[in-house]
Amino acid sequence: MAASALTPTEEEEEQGQLEEDSFVTSHHPSAPADELFDISTTVDPSYVISLIRKLLPVDAKNGDNTDIRSSNCNDEVGSLSNDNCKSMEIVNDGSVSDFQGEDEEDSRAHVSAGEEVWEECGCVLWDLAANQTHAELMVQNLVLEVLLANLMVSHSVRVTEICLGIMGNLACHEVAMKQMISTNGLIAVVVDQLFLDDTQCLCEAFRLLGLGLQSSDFIKWAEALQPEHILSRILWVTENTLNPQLTEKSVGLLLAILESQKEVEHILLTPSMKLGLPTGLVNLLAFEMSKLTNERIPERYSVLDVILHALEALCVIDGYSQEICSNKEFFQLVCDLIKFPDKVEVSNSCVTAGVLIANILSDVPDIASEISQDLPFLQGLFDILPFTSDDLEARGALWSTIARLLVRVQEDEITASILRQYVFILLSKTNLIEDDLFDHQFDNNKENDSLAACGARTNARTLTLRKIICILNKWNAVKDSVEEKDVMDEHDDENIRRLLDCCHKYTV
Repeated sequence: MAASALTPTEEEEEQGQLEEDSFVTSHHPSAPADELFDISTTVDPSYVISLIRKLLPVDAKNGDNTDIRSSNCNDEVGSLSNDNCKSMEIVNDGSVSDFQGEDEEDSRAHVSAGEEVWEECGCVLWDLAANQTHAELMVQNLVLEVLLANLMVSHSVRVTEICLGIMGNLACHEVAMKQMISTNGLIAVVVDQLFLDDTQCLCEAFRLLGLGLQSSDFIKWAEALQPEHILSRILWVTENTLNPQLTEKSVGLLLAILESQKEVEHILLTPSMKLGLPTGLVNLLAFEMSKLTNERIPERYSVLDVILHALEALCVIDGYSQEICSNKEFFQLVCDLIKFPDKVEVSNSCVTAGVLIANILSDVPDIASEISQDLPFLQGLFDILPFTSDDLEARGALWSTIARLLVRVQEDEITASILRQYVFILLSKTNLIEDDLFDHQFDNNKENDSLAACGARTNARTLTLRKIICILNKWNAVKDSVEEKDVMDEHDDENIRRLLDCCHKYTV
């Protein structure tokens, strides 16, 4: 496309604008007029190909690569900064895991001019790979072969990280994932990266492997992870790193294993259980709960969340749930989270904890007797209700747990002092109960399994409301004869009537 002549001043202004735009990911040079492509994309295909060409290892560049069509990488690539990486899923915060020394930072500090251009081009491709159209264009032009060649010959952890990051984004698209499966040696080379001691490389490797296990070709990825030394390495990194980002990614891979298809169970889950997967997850939960209690680091909240999701997945797998559900340390840690006072900060984790408690009580119902008189625990369950407004399954699990606890309250046998404590907690949660019942009055929830004390199938929410009515009626019957220290305020009588009316309304 011909351009009109520019005066020196106009040319300087245009050049300045181009330099400013070079920091914007969406700005790319125009396509050569004589090159046509079959794929429609918002980014000039020749620019994408030029970026791929720039990633060729030195030996590959000197060889015969006639299958890759490209123009020379535009000079504007050199002005792209690493800010392009900010939109990626992974953020390099500079922290290192406990099994790394200063060498990792040193290896990233000394970068030649050629390596800097490589990184800049790689970062742009990393971003572009998140788009399906761009990803398909990249795969068609042998980006996987180029990345694989780099992984096989590069000694730079930054190059390895970028290669794995690009592959991770490509793996989000079905066409690119299928091409990965058919690329000879690619999966094996990716698995080999698990034995690096670089935090960011490991994060990207775990992410990519997790996506592989979630794909339609999960068997091949699972088989690549099957050898005992590989599973041992995964578990070792997961349990020993102090880097929260790496913990999150490694547990994310374990979660992918736990949530995979039935065929993966024999390949990966059985040997992982023998290698101590349940104990490792409980130890991680204990560590995160300690951090939550003593330090409350917001960056670690997502780590706690993924650990709980992994434990939740393990709790519902037939043949394996009993081992984790009968773990007393695990149960106590989940109870502690239910009783955690500042639930807003970790609301998602608290909801998962509520589901876990319901699963544990289903597998080990006798535990309910141990916590039926734990009033702070009962109070914590009610406090989680507002966070389950969009999750009917979690809400049903909470009502089920509350019902299991309240049916064990023998209001005719306990002392007036203990009865008063139950009444006080129920009255303090009146607003939460009313709001939940009103918001979900038209929900058609599935009936929960009946509790052993009831001997019939019934809705857990209805069972809970009936038990609340019994407790409040008992208090009304004995309140005039209780000792002075157990007498409640006069306005509590009005609150009792209000809660009774609410319970009667939603049990009809």
